[in-house]
Amino acid sequence: MVMDHRNLRAFQLAHALVLYVYRATGSMPKDEQFAMRSQIRRAAVSVPTNIVEGRARRTQKEFVHFLNIALGSASELRYLLELAHELAFLQDSQIITDADAVVRTLAGLIRRIEAGDTNFDSSVSRAGSGKREAES
Repeated sequence: MVMDHRNLRAFQLAHALVLYVYRATGSMPKDEQFAMRSQIRRAAVSVPTNIVEGRARRTQKEFVHFLNIALGSASELRYLLELAHELAFLQDSQIITDADAVVRTLAGLIRRIEAGDTNFDSSVSRAGSGKREAES
């Protein structure tokens, strides 16, 4: 039986961040359309996509494997957002804070699963309080 990824706090945050990234990168310079903007968007989409794919797998080991891929993509995204901000392509630094939250949440989820916690849905599916989540 496929478990519902929508109950995972990590997915909720990552999905909200994708929406934010698409809005924020829409105003980047045209010459960055196929360079940094494309790379930022691909990294952003990769995070929740890997959470969804991992959640659909049959074993916790496979799930953790895909969570680790999502964590790598989230870390890549966090760096690219910081770089874009420093290059003045992105003005709002809140997006970096939101990316940090995704990285922390994924790392925590991985630690919990690796420690043998099989009841992680109930403690991670609470409603968000972040600024960007309220907008999406």
